[in-house]
Amino acid sequence: MVQPSKSKNGSPPSGAPVPGRAWLMLALATVGFAVNFWAWALLSPLGPRFQDSLDLTSFEQSLLVAVPVVVGSLGRIPVGALTDRFGGRLMFPMVSAATIVPVLYLGLAGHSSLTALLIGGFFLGIGGTAFAVGVPFVNAWFPPERRGLAIGVFGAGMGGTAVSALTTVKLVDAHSMETPFLITAAALAVYAAAALLLMRDAPGRTVPGEPLARRLAGTVKLGITWQASALYAVTFGGYVAFSVYLPTYLRTGYGLTQADAANRMAGFVLLAVAMRPVGGWLSDRLGPVRVLAGSLAVVVAGALVQSFTPPLAPVGTIAFLAMAAALGAGSGATFALVAQLTPGGQVGSVTGIVGAAGGLGGFLPPLVMGSLYGAYGTYAAGLVLLAIVSAAALVYTLTGVRAAAEGARGRPPSEDRPAGSTA
Repeated sequence: MVQPSKSKNGSPPSGAPVPGRAWLMLALATVGFAVNFWAWALLSPLGPRFQDSLDLTSFEQSLLVAVPVVVGSLGRIPVGALTDRFGGRLMFPMVSAATIVPVLYLGLAGHSSLTALLIGGFFLGIGGTAFAVGVPFVNAWFPPERRGLAIGVFGAGMGGTAVSALTTVKLVDAHSMETPFLITAAALAVYAAAALLLMRDAPGRTVPGEPLARRLAGTVKLGITWQASALYAVTFGGYVAFSVYLPTYLRTGYGLTQADAANRMAGFVLLAVAMRPVGGWLSDRLGPVRVLAGSLAVVVAGALVQSFTPPLAPVGTIAFLAMAAALGAGSGATFALVAQLTPGGQVGSVTGIVGAAGGLGGFLPPLVMGSLYGAYGTYAAGLVLLAIVSAAALVYTLTGVRAAAEGARGRPPSEDRPAGSTA
């Protein structure tokens, strides 16, 4: 039997059917992403409870939920580069197993003081690095014209935060503080074992031979690294910010109960998750620039409307759901751009830096929102700032990013760019 040829970057050639094993690997990576993100988001739903039990200020509560975000974001840089070198088959089980330790610590001993929570939250950030493992792993299994959809489907694993939002508070109320942490630790252990047994790296994937420091130095010279970082800081950063701070916002701004606020946050997350593969799919057909521009325009409008603190039903709900859909689609479109334009052996490194930018984009807003509310008793200024930043990203997308994408489309494929790449 004649085997299909591989493109120069090791992926199936453009136009070739995607093998069934690629879809299986995509499913395994998506589950792993979801489980690790479930662990990564454990502290967010419990933020209001810790605020009451430990008498935390608004800033301290914001810091508590933001620490895992920033650690998980910065950790993506070395983890992404290590994935380029060692592959997702090794890195997924390693990250999942390492995340078990802080999960157990927080559940069994680390929730009695702010200091203990911050220490546990710091190491809980390991779970957030799973994103930088999955993107290069999935990217290597799919041809360029299918990567937008594939990376978008993988990105839906960020719905693990919704699992945390829907179950954590309920499990604590029904059983004990330890229960959700013990269940999550068990899920991580099962997944780590399954990934070690079932995962395989794509045949012929590009394995860089250069030292880590040299590869990272080369990555920062790529234009796509900084273009995608700026956009992801707004799209995914906005999603992260809302997913960790929305329960506090709804409880403080609208007087909702903790459980009701967590359920509404889960709805926000689920819609964003569902729209991420849609954004990738649309990018394969319309181009990432168009999808990003439309998404950012919706975020600008939604943030401006919500800055007036309209009634939650229906105007506030519509504004938040519109932003959720736009942020999810924009996140998918950003990594469609990365997948199409990044050299095969540098996808993990670029993903690490871009993913770090997205996570850091979600670190600052909760702190700003908490500080502004503490100073002025309103969230309006924070939402106006979101609208301004999104508008700046929209202008950048329509100018600098569009010009770079059109320039890339005009260049012939080479060993340094995936064959068949388009903007």
